[in-house]
Amino acid sequence: MTKHKTGTREQWLAARLELLKAEKELTRQSDELARRRQELPWVRIAKQYTFETDEGSASLADLFRGRSQLLVYHFMFGPDYTAGCPSCSAIADGFNGSVVHLANHDVTLAAVSRAPLAKLQAYKRRMGWTFPWASSSGNTFNYDFHVTHTKEEWTAGAVEYNFRSMDLRLPASGENDPFITQLTASVGTDWPTYRQEGPGMSAFVLEDGVVYHTYSAYERGVDGLWGMYQWLDRAPKGRNETGLWWRRHDEYDKR
Repeated sequence: MTKHKTGTREQWLAARLELLKAEKELTRQSDELARRRQELPWVRIAKQYTFETDEGSASLADLFRGRSQLLVYHFMFGPDYTAGCPSCSAIADGFNGSVVHLANHDVTLAAVSRAPLAKLQAYKRRMGWTFPWASSSGNTFNYDFHVTHTKEEWTAGAVEYNFRSMDLRLPASGENDPFITQLTASVGTDWPTYRQEGPGMSAFVLEDGVVYHTYSAYERGVDGLWGMYQWLDRAPKGRNETGLWWRRHDEYDKR
């Protein structure tokens, strides 16, 4: 017998209609936030970046692929990783299906990581992904957009991330935390090497040959891009999480 509250269909419908009011209000708030994102001032990108891509060396403008808008997912895959971050991998699983629709709406979706291009290409093949993925190993793009942190920042305990300064160093007990142990083992590194990278996304626009930065989000600001969580938030038991329950899609037991 379930311990969860039960009721009649009439009781369910009354409660559901009450919840619907709150959902509609949240939708309206989300629409308003989207409008405010689009009203942010644009910042001209003066620095010249050179990326390595499947097509060869490319500038930031080249990453637009002839379109006027570019969405970049800052994928956690550092030079010393043996595989991409499992969380970023779960998010990126949804990219292939979106890329074609966005491309036909004047938007290019691409990932950027610091790992060498050959590592990214091998991992793409393993994951079965086809979306554009550029290596920023030869430039400061990741540092400038605060998704990669310098050793000096780390040592000082003053990493700039998500628009604030934070200390990402773990206490002595942290290295023994099962979640941290699983996470770092999944990419073949220790915690400082793993967390030198951070997840996020940035948006850019190209007008009259000039690239502008329009928006960035980090931490739970990219929650909405993580498709499986949108489904879980509507599942009977919600996220119902214990530790690092997710895996790369080719690492689950076949069921």
